[in-house]
Amino acid sequence: MSESALSSAPRVAVLLLAGGRGTRAGYETPKQLAMLGGKPVLRWSLDAFAAHDAISRGVLVASDDVVAAVGELPEGWSYAAAGAERQQSVGNALACLSDWDDDAMILVHDAARPGVTAAVVDRLLAVLQNGAKAAIPTLPVPDTLVEQAGNEAGEVVDRAALARVQTPQAFHLGTLRRAHAAAAGATATDDAQLVRRLGLPVQAVAGDARLHKLTYAEDMDILSGLLGTKAMTRTAVGMGYDVHRLVADKPLWIGGIEIAHSHGLEGHSDADVALHALTDAILGALADGDIGDHFPPSDPQWRGAASHRFLAFAADRVAARGGRIEHVDLTIIAEAPKIGPHRPAIRERIAEILAIPVAKVSVKATTTERLGFTGRREGIAAQAVATLQLPEI
Repeated sequence: MSESALSSAPRVAVLLLAGGRGTRAGYETPKQLAMLGGKPVLRWSLDAFAAHDAISRGVLVASDDVVAAVGELPEGWSYAAAGAERQQSVGNALACLSDWDDDAMILVHDAARPGVTAAVVDRLLAVLQNGAKAAIPTLPVPDTLVEQAGNEAGEVVDRAALARVQTPQAFHLGTLRRAHAAAAGATATDDAQLVRRLGLPVQAVAGDARLHKLTYAEDMDILSGLLGTKAMTRTAVGMGYDVHRLVADKPLWIGGIEIAHSHGLEGHSDADVALHALTDAILGALADGDIGDHFPPSDPQWRGAASHRFLAFAADRVAARGGRIEHVDLTIIAEAPKIGPHRPAIRERIAEILAIPVAKVSVKATTTERLGFTGRREGIAAQAVATLQLPEI
């Protein structure tokens, strides 16, 4: 779009919907915070819209945990609360634009589609300026389509008249307001459907394969290929080991949970040997020293400190490097107490601290057949391995 066209165009705002949870993708944290090419999925859309000259306002619609993780927004952006359903989220965002006139142009985009391009945005805005009330990006359907009941393929469906619908979708603000006001609780999978229920046409423009949606776990690999991020990462592996003496009359913390036992572990902090080993493994993969460098036992502020703080610190160091934790493997070496009954709780607690799926956390336990200090029940040891994906140096 030319500078003269942009200067005479109505104002443009983006409603960026980031309220999804990512359950189908297997993420324990919101999928829009998953790392892609060194930055969260959500940040790809934010950066693309912030860089577009025509866009002067943005509203990020998100839950509190996403808001906390994103931090400072680009200039001209604000937050709105995510609703239980998509239409409620859009409605909350529209309320933030109550001071805008109906002729403004609005882009509604799903944050799970990180591959926003200026070309698609320009095509959408151009058709609105030329008189369309609404516009959507679409792609042709390349595959043969069949009706299906259970596992049985049925009749072939003519794909010539079908298209795949993407976002961002573009509307005049007045049109979008009318569509949501008329919806009266009726559900729709996107805003274009609500506009069509008003009897208004929705114009299609050429979409872009890079606007692929993150829905399932395998979509992250697809997006990495489409957005050219695969070559930007490397695998890093770190190992950690720790041991602490068992003493009477102390609580026993292992793997972030308290285990009932006659003895606890002695140390400057809560002496959680498992979390200490994991922390060192992650710091090792980062080539970032060890737990003693960051939390020296000579510093009184760490006396009795909960070790989950150390592990969360290590995870934050990974995120600060633009990396992600792919897998952690922990082995606890103890004659007593028996770790087996506590393994599920330990896995869940570690996954919670690291903000990764439980499936990426392995916890094992073994003994030394009564040999050595662990065999004599004098102490407990732990060793850990952490596998990270980090940006190329």
